[in-house]
Amino acid sequence: CAVIFTRLATRDLRKPISILFCNLAVSDLFTSFSGFWISMLFITDPDITIFGSRDMLAPYALYTTSILSTIYNLVSIGIERYLAVAESMRTRFRVARTHSIAVVVVNWALAFSLGCLPLLGWHCLRAGRSTSVLYSPFCVNYLVFVTLPNVVVAFLVPLFTYLRIIVILRKRKLRMQACGQAAGTYRSAETQVARTSISIWLLALVSYAPFFAGVIFDATNRRCHADLYPGVYVFRNCTAILITITCLGNPLLYTLRLRELGAKMKALRCLWAGRVRACAI
Repeated sequence: CAVIFTRLATRDLRKPISILFCNLAVSDLFTSFSGFWISMLFITDPDITIFGSRDMLAPYALYTTSILSTIYNLVSIGIERYLAVAESMRTRFRVARTHSIAVVVVNWALAFSLGCLPLLGWHCLRAGRSTSVLYSPFCVNYLVFVTLPNVVVAFLVPLFTYLRIIVILRKRKLRMQACGQAAGTYRSAETQVARTSISIWLLALVSYAPFFAGVIFDATNRRCHADLYPGVYVFRNCTAILITITCLGNPLLYTLRLRELGAKMKALRCLWAGRVRACAI
């Protein structure tokens, strides 16, 4: 919410990357909301979150959609940053505001089309053996179909883009040093990108790897719900907590750096004080 508020209030959405940042915040907000919905269902009726029910289809579908949207936004931000750094090398293409809006629309369309498949009939309310143990009434084949390619995309594409950014910055630094010029800017930029990319990778690894392992366990498991209670469901809840931590970590990594946030809040406070003073006059 803080990301969305600061971007809208400071009218920072003219930049293509700001649109992607704001959309990432919206995805994280939906993830938190759907996770809260599932938690409330667990509090009121724990059995339906373990053995499955039609009431779980909608919150699980929203949860899946929001997680997919977050993954696609993270991938889009990595690609946009790569194109921005490589802009001087590839002057034929430049990311514009319309491109970012189109990417946002495509990301949400793809996330909704994949996340809402259980609502359209791909569920296991009457199936039996193919029912997911961790996420009933989802089908195991649906979870594998959604999880495997998206986890690969979430890990490989940011790895490629941020490594390419570091390589480009290092080449420019070496080129400037060969010409006898100072390369402190590129050195600091390379260090900052390396730190950010490592943080992004560690956050993604800690957050999505247990969920991925849970889906693999779900696909290879042959035991029923009662045999796995309660240990497996404690693990499932821990994976949900880790995904929520991702929603809290994304703003800190991408947008809410303390200096920038403090400067924007100060500007908003001055703008609000100026308006109040003008109204009083």
